[in-house]
Amino acid sequence: MTLKAILTDIEGTTSAVSFVFDVLFPYARAHLPDFVRTHAEQPEVALQLEAVRQETGETQADVEHVISILLDWIEADRKATPLKVLQGMVWQQGYEAGQLKGHVYPDAVRALRRWKTAGYSLYVYSSGSIQAQKLIFGYAEVGDLTPLFSGYFDTTSGGKRDTTSYQGIAKAIGFAASEILFLSDIKEELDAARQAGMQTIGLARQGGILEGHTTVADFEAINL
Repeated sequence: MTLKAILTDIEGTTSAVSFVFDVLFPYARAHLPDFVRTHAEQPEVALQLEAVRQETGETQADVEHVISILLDWIEADRKATPLKVLQGMVWQQGYEAGQLKGHVYPDAVRALRRWKTAGYSLYVYSSGSIQAQKLIFGYAEVGDLTPLFSGYFDTTSGGKRDTTSYQGIAKAIGFAASEILFLSDIKEELDAARQAGMQTIGLARQGGILEGHTTVADFEAINL
């Protein structure tokens, strides 16, 4: 089967889950309140605060109450778009200040570089915002990896367990779904991509099998 593009998840796939939960989330939790207070009047921040009010139905919530909602969402790992956007803004400050460095597994770095050189188009699909995705790869420990990628997709393209999301991504990329390989550590995401017609490989870095899909322990074991 012809393969032209590779679409990869981040958390648990190219990057350690612990980086997100032990580094990024605590950083956002610590810095988001002051960031929101300082920048609440800026249009791009105000837009996200209003989105929180609309999503919760608390249309009259003041800035401090919106901050408390955002902190609750962080604790619950809520996949809410306004939270993801605001977290991305906070993380950008951290990356630019040198306080954060994106974690990408060395085996993933080697494989992505090899695939790019071989002529495959590389894309990212993660529940983190596109901005957050670009930051992880742009400020990676090994340097800027963003030149490897041709595009990024997040939850604005739909849920990662919804088949229609992958159909839409294939259309946006411009390849037939069957020409795209999707990599993830979540069976339900792989199932949805497979149902959309994509090829799939599961990453199980801690061992085990993602039922119904070819499963490997790292990127070095992926044979295109």
